[in-house]
Amino acid sequence: MSNIYQANEENIAKAAEVIKNGGLAAMPTETVYGLGANVYDAKAVAKIFAVKRRPTFDPLISHIADFDALPDYALADERALALARRFWPGPFTMVLKRRGQNPGVDLACSGLPTTTVRMPKHPVAAALIRQSGVPIVAPSANLFKSVSPTTAQHVYDGLGEAVDMILDGGSCAVGVESTILDVTGKNTVLLRAGGTTLEEIEDFLNEKVLVSHGEPDRPSAPGQLLRHYAPGHKLRINAEKAEDDEFYIGFGGRDGDLNLSPSGDLCEAAANLFAFLRRADALAGSRTLAMAPIPENGIGLAINDRIRRASHD
Repeated sequence: MSNIYQANEENIAKAAEVIKNGGLAAMPTETVYGLGANVYDAKAVAKIFAVKRRPTFDPLISHIADFDALPDYALADERALALARRFWPGPFTMVLKRRGQNPGVDLACSGLPTTTVRMPKHPVAAALIRQSGVPIVAPSANLFKSVSPTTAQHVYDGLGEAVDMILDGGSCAVGVESTILDVTGKNTVLLRAGGTTLEEIEDFLNEKVLVSHGEPDRPSAPGQLLRHYAPGHKLRINAEKAEDDEFYIGFGGRDGDLNLSPSGDLCEAAANLFAFLRRADALAGSRTLAMAPIPENGIGLAINDRIRRASHD
């Protein structure tokens, strides 16, 4: 029997009880589906790492639903609060200094003195967080290093019955994970490109944002490992055309077996990226995968980050 439930009021309330009782509930967000638990319950947070087979040195993002919850959970200065007011709710995460001590939070933060926090825009995620009454820690609801899930079925295909409930809120609109910005120092630093573009952040701050790829062996935020988001088949990127033994994922005028966006729309390409990687994996057979070049501007920066990591040997 499937553990996928339509994300209606009744089932959101049931999922909130799962969270309160130390269980795991997968929730839709505007970026990808998240595997959620009560951040203050260390056993529940440990279940996330176990189910995903994720190393505990790779920190997790905590999700809140209201601005009032931020000062109780993390230390936020005026710059951080201004960024939150501008980009929340939405695909935007900040690295902030932690407030207080808690075993669950410590595990979620991989023992670091900082925490990563965001406020999702998806109404189902927001309702689940509010009804649970706690911040929900939620990495992508998939096995570690595999392609991120953008539908409830993707979650079930990867994690099966290991998740107590999967709330089905349809396909994720953005399709790539949130942008992560470190605001703990004098300079703002982009740690992961995502659904909020670098250009939008720099325009708002009226300053250049430093770009860091982090330390893969000691990540300070999710998504910094060299190999991540990987399909089962080998992937070649920036391919002008397919070789004879390749399944080709096109973009714009470069058509192929699949096309992320025939019109060259980067937002459409981002929304399709993970679903098309999964479809290509299923259809390629003995062929390897190749993907057309994607422009590096706007959300294309996030797409290129994901496919570079997905193609890393």
